[in-house]
Amino acid sequence: MSVTVRIPTILRTYTGGRSEVTADGGTLRDVLADLEKNHAGIAARVLDDQGKLRRFVNVYVNDDDVRFAEGLDTPTPDGAGVSIIPAVAGGC
Repeated sequence: MSVTVRIPTILRTYTGGRSEVTADGGTLRDVLADLEKNHAGIAARVLDDQGKLRRFVNVYVNDDDVRFAEGLDTPTPDGAGVSIIPAVAGGC
């Protein structure tokens, strides 16, 4: 199944500057593996050393936060949109 992945600015060096790329996979785990295959190095920025989503990276499948769904096993139906969003911190 093919999905569209929205890439944040900070990770676009891995996608040749592209803000959106396509990836294949039936789950988020599969999509991230396909991203890594086609854009080496990107998975290390999204996943930690244990293969889990990094604490300060939010991932959405069709506007649903995967942390409140099935995490890396969240289904990614054909045509879905996946957004990778680094958390922003700071303030006064």
